[in-house]
Amino acid sequence: MTIHQPLSSANEVKATFLSALGGTDPNDSPYRHWLLDGLFPGEAVTALQELPFPAPSLDGVSGTREVHNATRVYFDVKNRAEHPVCDAVAVAFQDPEVVGAIEKGCGCDLDNTYLRIEYAQDVEGFWLQPHTDIGVKRFTMLIYLSGEAGQEDLGTDIYADAQTWVGRSPFAPNKAMIFVPSNNSWHGFERRPIKGVRKSLIINYVTTDWRAREQLSFPEATVHSA
Repeated sequence: MTIHQPLSSANEVKATFLSALGGTDPNDSPYRHWLLDGLFPGEAVTALQELPFPAPSLDGVSGTREVHNATRVYFDVKNRAEHPVCDAVAVAFQDPEVVGAIEKGCGCDLDNTYLRIEYAQDVEGFWLQPHTDIGVKRFTMLIYLSGEAGQEDLGTDIYADAQTWVGRSPFAPNKAMIFVPSNNSWHGFERRPIKGVRKSLIINYVTTDWRAREQLSFPEATVHSA
C-alpha cells in the first residue's frame, strides 16, 4: 500500500543538507568525523519517522547488521516508488551538487559510486561490534530519526581501535554523524537498553564492486559531482 506523507521536495532536502554540511567543522579525534544538526526539513523528518516498515525481530542474535540481511530495509527502487519521502531523500543524495559538496567538505572521492540508503530500526537486544566500514564503502553518514523519551544515550559509539571506546555521538532527531571509512574509523553500538525503536538512516556511497544491486537507490546510475 502506498503511503503519502506530507513531503518536502528533493530540492528542499538538498538545500537543508547543504546548509548543515557547510555549517559544521570536523572533529579529528580519534579519527576525522563530523557531527551535524538540522539535516532535513521538519516535515521530511516526520515523514521518515512515520514510514510503515515493521521493526525486525532480532531472535536473540546481534553483533552485526549482516546477520539480519533478510529483514533489512532500503530506499531501493520499489520503496522509492511507493514512499515519496524515500524518493525525495534518494534524489537529493544522487544530485551532483550534493555529491560535490560532500567530496569537497569531507575530502573523499565519490565519482562512479552508487547510492545506498538503509532505514534501520533497532530494538532491545541490538548491538554492533566495533568495525570500520573500510572496503567498498567510500562514505558513511548515520542520520538519527527517533527521539522517544529515554533514547538520549543511543548515539553511535566511537573507538580509537577495536578495543578502546572513546565517546558517543549525540542522538536526537535530525542529527547525524559523518565519516570517511578508513583503517581507523572504528564505530559500533555498545550493548545497552533500547526503549522503543531506535530509528536511523545509514547513507553510504559504495563502489561498483558492491554486489547487492537490489539495495541501491539507483542501480543503473552511479553518482558524479557537479
